[in-house]
Amino acid sequence: MKKFIIFLLIVLAGIQFIPVERSNPPIKQEMPMPNNLKEVLVRACYDCHSNSTEWKWYSKVAPVSFLISYDVKEGREHLNFTEWDYHSMKEDKIKEEIWEEVLKERMPPWSYRIFNPKGKLSDEDKRIIREWSLSR
Repeated sequence: MKKFIIFLLIVLAGIQFIPVERSNPPIKQEMPMPNNLKEVLVRACYDCHSNSTEWKWYSKVAPVSFLISYDVKEGREHLNFTEWDYHSMKEDKIKEEIWEEVLKERMPPWSYRIFNPKGKLSDEDKRIIREWSLSR
């Protein structure tokens, strides 16, 4: 058992040297939105869905760093509030999808809310998102 623990510690120390992508590309164009909505989205969504990710200390510690980097990459590919170039018809569809994810409590994901309690959406936050999603 002692040899296994030593081996595990060596592996954990070694993986700290594996490079992980933690960048924030330049902001191209932010999605137009009311200020009250922006406050909610910045707090609960921007770490994964923008080029303004706040890379917290634990995002630099493997193996958690691998997971966070992957989540941010996937989040940005799916929806990026700071690379907004959608036409109004597509924007309406995206608004509906955002509300659906929030309503079904898939976003923000539970794993994000554990480490970022401010990311948990209140009823008021959900109301703001819902009203915005219905606006045309």
